[in-house]
Amino acid sequence: MKDLIEIMKFLLGFASWLVFLFLSGNTFTSLERALVISFIISLIFGYRQLRSGFILQWGSVIFFAWCIIMVNGLQNVTIAKNMGIIANGFLASIIWLTILVGKPFTLQYAREDLPKERWNDPRLVQSCRFMAIVWGLLMVFSTSVSCFKVMRPGAYSEIVYSSISIGTIMGGTLFTQFYKKYKRSSRADNV
Repeated sequence: MKDLIEIMKFLLGFASWLVFLFLSGNTFTSLERALVISFIISLIFGYRQLRSGFILQWGSVIFFAWCIIMVNGLQNVTIAKNMGIIANGFLASIIWLTILVGKPFTLQYAREDLPKERWNDPRLVQSCRFMAIVWGLLMVFSTSVSCFKVMRPGAYSEIVYSSISIGTIMGGTLFTQFYKKYKRSSRADNV
């Protein structure tokens, strides 16, 4: 049960992106609606993380606000047509930015559940950095798939691309849970 709660808590950080993925659809109207709903969700579910300065959450809010301006406000069709590349690329960029500035997004989430004396434990920081790198690679893969979709329209059905996007997020979430469990058990064995 604890694992399920941890997974759900972690997925809340991606709630706005998951909602966007499910609601964006194939029409301009569905995209506009998905952007507004995802923006609202990123504010509501991410309120605590926004107040704590979580880079992933701030990046999500900025992304959806920018998209609302460009797509809903300015009716930019080019951005709408390339939204898969833009969304996946932006999310990958946020993740890599957190790694480059030394604040992996996974570390920010891990610190929520840990006492302050463990926050700067080198093993924790290294593990969180590794998990963030795996996430970054998954999102680069997802961005590449989106590029392929644009370059080769009709090569595969939309369900294939949606499944890959969902699969990368779910795969990353499951990897995170299994890796955390592995690190906890190895730490317990060393004590």
